[in-house]
Amino acid sequence: MRTTNHGPAQPLRKRRLAIGNPLTLLAVSVVVCLTAVLLVGGSTDAWRATDESATASQASGPADSDSPTAAPDATIASSQPPVTSPSPSPRRTRKPSPASKPRTPSSTLRTSSAESTGSLAGRIKPGIRYRGVATAYEAGDGNGACLYGPSDDLMVAAMNHTDYESAKACGAYVRVRAANGAAITVRIVNECPLPCEPGQLDLSQQAFARLADLSVGRLPITWKLLSPAESGTISIRYKGGSSQWWCGIQAIGHRNPLATLEVRTANGWRKLHRTDYNYFLAEDGNGCGRAIRITDIYGERLTIGGIALEPDVAQPTRVQFARH
Repeated sequence: MRTTNHGPAQPLRKRRLAIGNPLTLLAVSVVVCLTAVLLVGGSTDAWRATDESATASQASGPADSDSPTAAPDATIASSQPPVTSPSPSPRRTRKPSPASKPRTPSSTLRTSSAESTGSLAGRIKPGIRYRGVATAYEAGDGNGACLYGPSDDLMVAAMNHTDYESAKACGAYVRVRAANGAAITVRIVNECPLPCEPGQLDLSQQAFARLADLSVGRLPITWKLLSPAESGTISIRYKGGSSQWWCGIQAIGHRNPLATLEVRTANGWRKLHRTDYNYFLAEDGNGCGRAIRITDIYGERLTIGGIALEPDVAQPTRVQFARH
């Protein structure tokens, strides 16, 4: 009888399974590893890109002032020279609207010039604070080298010889301030001769007493040109002895220092020379008794007619320079 032996068949199948399983596992492991490598590599690139983006963003943003590393970075940045464009584009500005002109008498022409920074000024320029010392003198009736005549207002001063500048300082209003904070406004009517030094103001005793006791003698001060809010109107005066053959002319009560005085002649406007006693001379008489044109240090020009050639009389006008 033929019989079937089932004994050895079972172990053989087990051996085949045992041999097949490792190969399958090995193949699966290889596939998994390759997949992991690809995934990890892609993630690494993504992380690197994200990290670099964050780093760039942090570098372009403002440094945190509380960060311990912010101070060195800021110091280094500020110490570098600024980078400028080799051909900068011009700055665009808005054109200002024209200012309205004040109403003036028909006999007077007011011209507002573009000279608004005091470019016609001499040594005393607007917007500059000067340093010097204040002394005191007996002002008497308030008259002085500028020959304005007596005045009840004794808040006046004599300008040092250098800044007096051949009467260019005559009639200027200056604001004087002492170190203790006290301040006054005075009008220049006189000259303080040498050895008065540049920057020095010789104040009337009445004005000096507003800043300090007269016993102080010399007081450190600063002062600057002022364009007062109220100053009335301008007057014109011919010097004693003036006639159609020779004349001297001065303006009185002008808000701002004068730059020029001209007279009209048959050939046009004639600029007169200013003396150190504050009169403008026409030594040949040409233009005496005719229209007068005055210009302040800011370039504003006023033309005045109807002034009679009458010596030693202050003849009022209806005009005044604008405030600056």
